[in-house]
Amino acid sequence: MSQPAASARLLQTLLGLGLIIPGAVFTVLLWISYVRAQETRRWTPTPCLILSSQVLSERPSPNSPTAHRASVRYRYAFAGLNRTGDHIRRVDGPTSEREKAVRLCAKYPPGRETECFVNPAQPDFAVLEHATRAGLYTIWFPLLFVIGGAGMIAAAWRRGHSQSKKEKLP
Repeated sequence: MSQPAASARLLQTLLGLGLIIPGAVFTVLLWISYVRAQETRRWTPTPCLILSSQVLSERPSPNSPTAHRASVRYRYAFAGLNRTGDHIRRVDGPTSEREKAVRLCAKYPPGRETECFVNPAQPDFAVLEHATRAGLYTIWFPLLFVIGGAGMIAAAWRRGHSQSKKEKLP
């Protein structure tokens, strides 16, 4: 095989890997997100009572925007013990939109009886809401990069293999 053809094959292989690697990383991250969202759906549904609900606002640094977080505390009984929880979802993050935090607090006013989901392996950890399963619904997109990169590599090596056969013919 000639040097330019080998260089082209190498370049196309590297470009294919440049698509496969980030595509695979994002595919794995989306899959992990989906698995974690599914996990809370197997936790034990338990009646709970909302004790308090308020919006907490803070500015992490003097130059950063104000971050707002819905803070909800609730009481539930599990395995014969009264417990308190403060997680709405498994991962509670702040938002820059105060209205979002206000709407979330409005869903859980003090005195409301609702249901939380208790982790049976760690009964002191409960959530009020399940995380979204959007990771599974969007996993197809990074898979396109994996497939496209694999196709580039396959084409490069197939073309290189057929060219080397032609060079060997008398």
